[in-house]
Amino acid sequence: MILAASRGGYDIGQDITSGGPIRDLIFILVGLAVLAGFVFAARFIAHLTGEQLRKRQVRSDMVVLGRRAVTVVFLLLGLFVALGFAVQSANITLFGLLLATIIAALGVQDLLKDYVSGYYVLLEHHVRTGERISFDGNTGIVTEIRLRVTLLKSDEGDVIVVPNSELFTKPLRIHGVTPEQEAKKAPPA
Repeated sequence: MILAASRGGYDIGQDITSGGPIRDLIFILVGLAVLAGFVFAARFIAHLTGEQLRKRQVRSDMVVLGRRAVTVVFLLLGLFVALGFAVQSANITLFGLLLATIIAALGVQDLLKDYVSGYYVLLEHHVRTGERISFDGNTGIVTEIRLRVTLLKSDEGDVIVVPNSELFTKPLRIHGVTPEQEAKKAPPA
C-alpha cells in the first residue's frame, strides 16, 4: 500500500477518506471501544439478572449460572459487533448472530418442547393432580403439574419427574377414570 503523500508531507485527511492505515486504525479502536462497552454492559446486566433471580428466591447455584449465561451472551455479541467494526464489514456481525441463533436453537430445542407441551397439558386438563397414571413403565399419582415437568409419586414413595413432552407425545393410561367421572371433573364450558 502506498501511503498518501502530498507535497508538504503525509496527508491525514486523504488517508481517512481514501481508506489508508490511519482509517483502519480508527476502525480498530472503535471496535475495541465497542467491545469495552459490551463488557461493562454484560457485567451490569448480569448483576441485574442475579438480583432478579435472588428476589424470586432461586437457588444460589442457579443465580450464578444465570449470571454467567447472560455474561457469555453479551460478550459474544460484543465480540462479533467489535469484529464487524474492526474489519469494516457487517457480514462478520451478521454471521456471528446467525451462528449464535443456530447454536441456541439447537441447545434449547428439548427445553422449548417441554414448555410448549406443558402449556397444552395444563390447558387441555387431560391429566390432573391426584390422578393415578401409567406410561413407559412408570406408575404413580400426579402430585404437581408444572409448565415444564409433571411430578408423580410412585407406590414406593419415590418422586418421578416427567418432562411434559413425554406426557404429550406418548400413550398415557389414567387409572380408574370412567367417562362419567371425567364429565364430572370437566370444568363448566
